[in-house]
Amino acid sequence: MERLDADTVVIGAGVIGLAVGRLLAIQGRDVIVLESEPLIAAHTSSRNSEVIHAGIYYAEGSLKARHSVAGRRMLYDFLDTHKVTYKRCGKLVVAHEDEVEQLDDILARAQANGVEGLSVLSGDEARVREPALSPKIAGAIHSSVTGIFDSHGYFLALQGELEDRGGMIAFETPVLRGEVLDDGVELVTGGDFPTIIKARTVINAAGHNSVFLAAKIAGDHVDTLPVPRYVKGSYFSVTGKTPFSHLIYPMPGKASLGLHLTVDLGGRGKLGPDAEWLPADAKPPFDYQVDPARADNFYASARRYWPGLEDGDLSRDYAGVRPKLVGPGEPSGDFMIERSGPHLINLLGIESPGLTSSLSIAEHVAEMLV
Repeated sequence: MERLDADTVVIGAGVIGLAVGRLLAIQGRDVIVLESEPLIAAHTSSRNSEVIHAGIYYAEGSLKARHSVAGRRMLYDFLDTHKVTYKRCGKLVVAHEDEVEQLDDILARAQANGVEGLSVLSGDEARVREPALSPKIAGAIHSSVTGIFDSHGYFLALQGELEDRGGMIAFETPVLRGEVLDDGVELVTGGDFPTIIKARTVINAAGHNSVFLAAKIAGDHVDTLPVPRYVKGSYFSVTGKTPFSHLIYPMPGKASLGLHLTVDLGGRGKLGPDAEWLPADAKPPFDYQVDPARADNFYASARRYWPGLEDGDLSRDYAGVRPKLVGPGEPSGDFMIERSGPHLINLLGIESPGLTSSLSIAEHVAEMLV
């Protein structure tokens, strides 16, 4: 087995690993990204709604609130600079009569988080913007800074800048085990070229596998790791033209932001994700097939705000799995970004709004290494 000394190793070439690796390479570090798959962003990063979140819902002072707001601003600047396509289409968070009081709570939380570009609308004002909304919608929050973007173009831009600054990605190179040492972290990798890597700094950004991987790296952190849980979210696409220009979100639930409607850059409408808790012992890899029977709930949920949705208008599309650090019925939880001594940082439970937050999370990690 070969041996290699390294400065900085990032585990995982999803959006967080790419963003962290890029920034550290820009700052002058020698960066190697280890990825078990043969391509970047193979799982959570590429199986979502491609929404640029405003930062509305998250608890004041949480990492989700901090990084979604800062990350969104950074992301728009990055997309402009790197000529990645996006659309600042805006979003309506819609409420029925018995939900209108919740809008005040959501607005107060958003304002506490520093979210700009918000306004409260009556049901009639919301229908002026979106005539296809149900007449039962009694109020809404309009977010002007919410958008959609070409996430894959973003991933490629991150990868390109990482590599331009001297970083590299080792594909099909899973990390099998490791140990935190006094002067670094030793990792053992598999794949076609098994290697023992001694790194000064290791960033665990392994997404679905991040908790399991942290447990395989011997160190003080192992005894306090959270229990990972997973929520599968399925999507259904809309046949024909969708009569909305904004993203339409219902009231959020505990496991997700509700079964919402997005219109992608190509004009295609899609509904989702829903929230299906996987068994407590579930582990990657996951089954991403969409059960066609879930369409019944999609029709029922969407018709609460889009009564014109007709039978046969939905086709099953794709699914993703969100890594959670909480269980069913519990509050949604927060990101965990924690050190194990001076040489290892674990990024755990990076679910939505991780895509929007990625550049801000990268800055957070970089600051921890100063």
